[in-house]
Amino acid sequence: MAAPGCGARGLRVRGAGQSLGSLITLVSKLFCSTAASSKSLDAQRLAERLRAQKQNQKRKKEPVLTNPVQRRVRELVRFTQQLQRVHPNVLAKALSRGILHQDKDLVVINKPYGLPVHGGPGVQLCISDVLPILAKILRGHKAEPLHLCHRLDKETTGVMVLAWEKEVAHQIQEMFRTRQVTKKYWAITVRVPVPSAGVVDIPIIEKEVQGQQQHHKMTLSPNYRMDKGKMVKVRSSRIAHVAVTQYQVLSSTLSSAFMELQPITGIKHQLRVHLSFGLDCPILGDHKYSDWNKLAPQKLSVGTLKKLGLEQSKARHIPLHLHARQLIMPALGSRKEELNLVCKLPRFFVRSLHRLGLEMPNQDENGDKEARHLGTQ
Repeated sequence: MAAPGCGARGLRVRGAGQSLGSLITLVSKLFCSTAASSKSLDAQRLAERLRAQKQNQKRKKEPVLTNPVQRRVRELVRFTQQLQRVHPNVLAKALSRGILHQDKDLVVINKPYGLPVHGGPGVQLCISDVLPILAKILRGHKAEPLHLCHRLDKETTGVMVLAWEKEVAHQIQEMFRTRQVTKKYWAITVRVPVPSAGVVDIPIIEKEVQGQQQHHKMTLSPNYRMDKGKMVKVRSSRIAHVAVTQYQVLSSTLSSAFMELQPITGIKHQLRVHLSFGLDCPILGDHKYSDWNKLAPQKLSVGTLKKLGLEQSKARHIPLHLHARQLIMPALGSRKEELNLVCKLPRFFVRSLHRLGLEMPNQDENGDKEARHLGTQ
């Protein structure tokens, strides 16, 4: 007798054989369900096997790193890649845990490294995408989305201001535009500027770089140039932007410096351009502005690489060491006094300071008591 098909209702047997028919029906159902479950189990095992093979291939490609610094560099690279793949709810919750200040007008967050503020080519997730979710986490499901008041580069960490109302966001944007907000950044630089404190007042313009890879960069557009040993005034470009940066060395060694930067203006990539092309001291991890002619990993001295515990081939993974340390905002709305916002350095920045032999400055006790702090990332 042929085995019943999965769609059969069983064989009908007259009289005393009805119990046999019921038994065959039951066996048929068991056979069908077992076959289906075995197929799902086989598919699950296959998926697990393929996943395991993929992970093994990744492990084979990536050598086991014994150097703790190289391991941390790899971890930071993976972290920035994961930021683009997490669910928006997860990112919003992470940002909510790093809130520096919150009141009825503002929410001030600690921007993580590697997270873009706005969308663009290749950007899967950014801060602006999760502002509606962050607002709901803080004020409930009926909350209106938060609004961006300014922006930071993808690789820059630190203080970032959001507003509950669009009108308040516009007011703060106007404060930034009219230079009413005091901004202070901390940076580690390759080489030490001379003099150790001063002002860089050189206009900045965007230009196309001709080379193996055509790309655009911000660069200097000075009003003067040297001609046969004489200072000659040149015709200023109409599209160049006035850019002014005040700087001070907080600590230095023979090959690196820990600097405080105060941008008076707010031009795109201003600090990076002024330090690299104006003072010949690019920011550690600035792979875009360390060399004008090409896009390549930053070239570091043997001594600096040794202190960092890295090889030049791994230098491309060094993060940009630029941190939005402090914002001092004037009175706004019902708040009658200025708001002093201070954000502590991320861990990778602190480790680099120690390895390079750079010292943290003594903090102003009164200022720190009045300022609101974030914990180290």
